[in-house]
Amino acid sequence: MRSNIVTEAGLQTRVSQWWEGIPFLTSVIVILCGIIYLGCLLTGYDSFAEICFLPSAVVSHFQVYRIFTATIFHGSLLHVLFNMLTLVPLGTELERIMGSVRLLYVIILLATTNAVFHLCIALVVPRNPYADLMNECAIGFSGILFSMIVIETSLSGVSTRSVFGLFNVPAKWYPWLLLVVFQLLMTNVSLLGHLCGILSGSAYAYGLFNYLLPGPSLYSSIESASFLSSCVRRPKFIMCTGGNLSGYIPTHTSPTSSGLIPGNLWRNISSWMPQRETASSQNLQSTQDGRFPGTGRALGAVVNQSSGALNTDSSLQARLLDNSSPDRLSETTATGTGQLSNTRHLALDNATAVGQPLNSGAFDEELKKLVAMGFEKTQAEVALTAAEGNPSVVVEILMTQQG
Repeated sequence: MRSNIVTEAGLQTRVSQWWEGIPFLTSVIVILCGIIYLGCLLTGYDSFAEICFLPSAVVSHFQVYRIFTATIFHGSLLHVLFNMLTLVPLGTELERIMGSVRLLYVIILLATTNAVFHLCIALVVPRNPYADLMNECAIGFSGILFSMIVIETSLSGVSTRSVFGLFNVPAKWYPWLLLVVFQLLMTNVSLLGHLCGILSGSAYAYGLFNYLLPGPSLYSSIESASFLSSCVRRPKFIMCTGGNLSGYIPTHTSPTSSGLIPGNLWRNISSWMPQRETASSQNLQSTQDGRFPGTGRALGAVVNQSSGALNTDSSLQARLLDNSSPDRLSETTATGTGQLSNTRHLALDNATAVGQPLNSGAFDEELKKLVAMGFEKTQAEVALTAAEGNPSVVVEILMTQQG
């Protein structure tokens, strides 16, 4: 009886920690889609033909609102559950890279371009005995998810991806294979909706939408607007850093994990259960692409980084594993404020050695930012010390621990 109580408390803690680690915009989308589906379920609303993306209705009646209503409504419990559990790892990574406001703009852009591609293909492809594309009703967030999978794959820089843990395929073919697999396994999925998601994500990743992306000043002005002040003050809200086009971009997905089940989706489900976590090593990735300029709140203190700070240091990972062991963490906690003070001084000396000096105020500021992003304070301080004052490496270390 006692063990059941402990297990229940551990599960609640795991769920709370999992939810607190989800950034602001991603959590808002999950809540919004969940509330909408619950409202439809309680009121008995099932007239999805009125809100789904229907090309014939958009053309004949100019019902452009369907572009956005179709993305937030879902047809079944499994539909919304699967989409939201897939959104959490993808949205969390992209939001930490781009910032909350920038990611919102990118999602709106992807939803619009998905609809444009969908409409154009439905108009060009003639009617056939297999499908009437003009009267095909598409609903759900999965079209945008396919776009995000393409963007995340482009950011990660991996060469292969695992398909359901069965075999590996080249990363560039991974979204296309998922398109085929889901079409074969599920009879009621929208082939054209998923296809347009891949096309939009590819266009964004290859820079075809660069002329549609505003500058950092617009994002800054939106974040400073009074109507967003209550949102910006929330700990999970991630500011857009802007400006730094060569910023370091951390990766969340390992080279052999799947963007859908059983990779990211299974990792989210299993993360609710009490278990011992181990840190997995990942290679650091860098970019000089204007399509992904933001580096999130945690990287805001560094604008320009030397090329040497972007390479993985095996000794750094070894120190992290040593410092992040349960015994070491307990020892660090037990030493009190005196040990924390020594840690801060060590970070100052190490940061000076790598050419990025941190004073005590800067160290505390970086620590607050990491805690605001959902990382544990003790692990964040240990990682900041092990990273020798480099915020970019700190984020990668903490994300690999959670991976």
